[in-house]
Amino acid sequence: MDKGRIIYLNGVTSSGKTSIVEALQAHRDVFFYVVANDLFQEMIGEDYLKEDYWKYLGEVIIMMYHTAKLFSDMGKNVIIDSILVERDGVAPHYERMKEILRDNPLDIVEVFCPPEICRQRNLDRGDRYETQSDEQTELMAKNIRYSLRVDTDKLSPEECANAIINGLF
Repeated sequence: MDKGRIIYLNGVTSSGKTSIVEALQAHRDVFFYVVANDLFQEMIGEDYLKEDYWKYLGEVIIMMYHTAKLFSDMGKNVIIDSILVERDGVAPHYERMKEILRDNPLDIVEVFCPPEICRQRNLDRGDRYETQSDEQTELMAKNIRYSLRVDTDKLSPEECANAIINGLF
């Protein structure tokens, strides 16, 4: 059995990753399962996150990669909706992710959005603080080898999805 493709959408909060996921899932020609940092974070009790956020988040992020690997090993395409940050609990995050997924077809897509647009999106959402994207940019892993880059300020989520499908499939 062929392994499913893993498409890692890497970008800061409010860059447009989840909107791209929704547009990708609307495509009828390629089906994706989705594993997302936010979904896995919900597996942790709020008290534990308050106690040691990065310890527990780091654990579920690693579990998320193993889950993506399992789906891929079963021949299923997977989208990872997350951000490669280098923090205690997951560092060296990028290297750990590559090690877990080393035998699977993996493409990392840079989901880019200018900082000023992310700041405004954070405010518009109401569940993020204005500079959250800026802080994540500082924590993001360096020297990531991207297969593709999409700019959500210039392209709609549907256009980004089409670029990913056409560029990687």
